[in-house]
Amino acid sequence: MLSALLDRDDPPPRPGDPIAPLAHWLYFLPVHRQSTVGSDGHARRGEFLPPVALPRRMWAGSRIEFLLPVAVGESVRRVSTIAAVREKQGRSGPLVFVTVRHELSGPAGLALVDEHEIVYRDAQGPAVAPPVPAPSGEAWSREIRPDPVLLFRYSAVTFNGHRIHYDHPYATGTEGYPGLVVHGPLVATLLVDLLRRNRPGARLASFSFRALRPLFDTAPFALCGLPDEASRSARLWTRDAEGAITMDATATWRP
Repeated sequence: MLSALLDRDDPPPRPGDPIAPLAHWLYFLPVHRQSTVGSDGHARRGEFLPPVALPRRMWAGSRIEFLLPVAVGESVRRVSTIAAVREKQGRSGPLVFVTVRHELSGPAGLALVDEHEIVYRDAQGPAVAPPVPAPSGEAWSREIRPDPVLLFRYSAVTFNGHRIHYDHPYATGTEGYPGLVVHGPLVATLLVDLLRRNRPGARLASFSFRALRPLFDTAPFALCGLPDEASRSARLWTRDAEGAITMDATATWRP
């Protein structure tokens, strides 16, 4: 499903094949009963995630280490822990950052570590941060035209009920966005896909990203990359229609 979503023509996976980078986000999905889902489409807090009082929640970034391949057909166990809870004061008001550490282990041991940053903010204040100009001079680029179908399909394969991604009246009227919000992990997956298209066969060692500004279904955006062959790394970023950087990422790969 992820291959189709990314508009790739990959052959069907076979038992023993490694899953694609970031495809682990399609597995180990929390399954919440409908009666436990809040008005925004997220599960109510206080079960695993702490009961933060601030109403708005976004995926702020991740730091991922790829230690061993995760293969199709393997039994894999994920252990998730709350690693940190931090309060900060931002331009838009109080913020709470929650770090969730996920460890995936297979038959050969620890295979992947994913530290996932969630940010909570108040409903008041601007929904979109001021623009910061994106870098120029990319060696790789690809234009993406997000639409409601793409966003709905990604919500479906990740069992993500957050209404900002598919409910236009809610996204614009309740949360104050100019359109449907493109999922942060979808953007990150598209950036890794840009690397895969330009470095076929590259085996990722690490990937980290920070979400700086949301993207919407109202305009196309650009995936950009600049590799450094000496360090086997690449800076990856997204540029919106205003020329602003919206996500900043770094990937490294093995020789």
